[in-house]
Amino acid sequence: MKQNKKRPGAGIAFKSLAGITLLLVIFSIIIGVIGYKGFSEAILEQYADGAFYTADSASLLVNADHMDKLAESDQSEEYKSTLKGLDRICNTQGATFVYVIRPDLTDYKHITFIFSTMNRESDYDLYDFGYVRETTNEEYMEKYRKLYEGKSMKELVIRDKGYIETDSHITAMVPLKGREGETEAILCVQRQMDKLAEVRHTFVRRVSLVALLILLIVIFGQWAYLSKVLIRPVKKITEEASRFAEENVRSDEKLTDTIKNKDEIGVLAGAVDDMEEQVTDYVSDLTEMTKEKERIGTELGLAARIQREMIPYTFPPFPDRDEFSLYATMDPARMVGGDFYDYFLVDDDHLCIVIADVSGKGIPGALFMMASMIMLSDMAKTEKSPAEVLQTVNENICRNNKEKLFVTVWMGMLEISTGRMTCANAGHEYPVIKRPDGKFELLKDAHSFVIGGMAGVRYKEYELDLAKGEKLFLYTDGVPEAVNEKEEMFGTDRLIEVLNKDPDADPEKTIERVRSAVAEFSGEAERFDDMTMLCLEYGRKQ
Repeated sequence: MKQNKKRPGAGIAFKSLAGITLLLVIFSIIIGVIGYKGFSEAILEQYADGAFYTADSASLLVNADHMDKLAESDQSEEYKSTLKGLDRICNTQGATFVYVIRPDLTDYKHITFIFSTMNRESDYDLYDFGYVRETTNEEYMEKYRKLYEGKSMKELVIRDKGYIETDSHITAMVPLKGREGETEAILCVQRQMDKLAEVRHTFVRRVSLVALLILLIVIFGQWAYLSKVLIRPVKKITEEASRFAEENVRSDEKLTDTIKNKDEIGVLAGAVDDMEEQVTDYVSDLTEMTKEKERIGTELGLAARIQREMIPYTFPPFPDRDEFSLYATMDPARMVGGDFYDYFLVDDDHLCIVIADVSGKGIPGALFMMASMIMLSDMAKTEKSPAEVLQTVNENICRNNKEKLFVTVWMGMLEISTGRMTCANAGHEYPVIKRPDGKFELLKDAHSFVIGGMAGVRYKEYELDLAKGEKLFLYTDGVPEAVNEKEEMFGTDRLIEVLNKDPDADPEKTIERVRSAVAEFSGEAERFDDMTMLCLEYGRKQ
């Protein structure tokens, strides 16, 4: 059957660049909005300062002590002279309107125009002398009231929303006070905001152009970097894996000869080389007429053997260490399993223990299990904390996890000399802890997201202080979720009960007691999930 060949690496490149581009676009939008807002506020402040400067200049031309007389007629020489001065200021200082009003002091709902001038370049209508109109809205009423009651010496109104007779504008207001300090009228200066809008639009265009140029530079630079350190090596590995899956013939040139990465990609390349060598050696023993079922069985057997060889089964694991005792078992539900455990000394004073459960089963689950186990072990040996190890492994797996597999992991780093253990839980079952001279109890620790489920996860850590005689019992969900013929689950309550029947037993007896209890409970019911357990006792000799 002809296989559908896809272009390896294209998905990784697209997703990587898409993610980076999205972050840059969001960042650019945020910075642009902040800059636009700050720029607009600064320009608006300049507009307002200019309007108040004009208002202060115009107020010097109006004799507030003569306001009653000026409000009676517009035919006097003083009125005409004042109006001419206001008109000159309006046309020389960039104002749209300069006018003087008196509000109805009973409720401020009406205003009477005394002086009204307009810039000659505007095409709006002026209000005649003595014209009475309703106050625009409650905002104006409140500002008139503050000016007349002496609560404010200047007020500003910004109108750029809703129905506006003269387009978007600002109005600066100052009180006209007589010799007695009483407000006799209000002088208003109105300036249109069309120039402000033009400046803001220019700012937006320039910022958008700069952001676009930066975005293009970053995209091309990131593409070149990813191509060199990630996409090309992954593409090479994917192509070789696809070729080998189709031809079942080992390549003359190993991946490690061309891929010199010293990171997890290099480890993966070496693993593919080893897989090709082992699978090729095994396939060479098969005859041309081997049935599909036999071939699958053989590959499963090979995977099971490789899996068994990767998981440590020698107990006691560290015969020369008398500070702790450790025992573990893994019982796969099928020929190959998705569970695994691991333990190793990072240095003379630090023991790392890991227990995990992969979401997939069969060959995919076994391969994913082995890759996860290798990466966890390699990262832990770099002296990183458990949370940092889980975060690094999660990022590496999420980069190329097309099968959407994930793994739950519990990791602990024991400082042997003090008994202090730093732990992290990536979606795994709660551990069980036994205190000195006490009983086993469920430790509901802080859970984080599973490994391989989502990039960018930050993992939580917590600490345990183990005293002599304390035990830590770890397990996968195959233990509490084992079912009997009535489809009842074994559950954590039964698990705690079994552990507390002999809480002082050594780790091996503790695990064997749980295995026996689960087997007795399940009876003839089929087991659907792997069952893995690890028990550590601090202070007991191995």
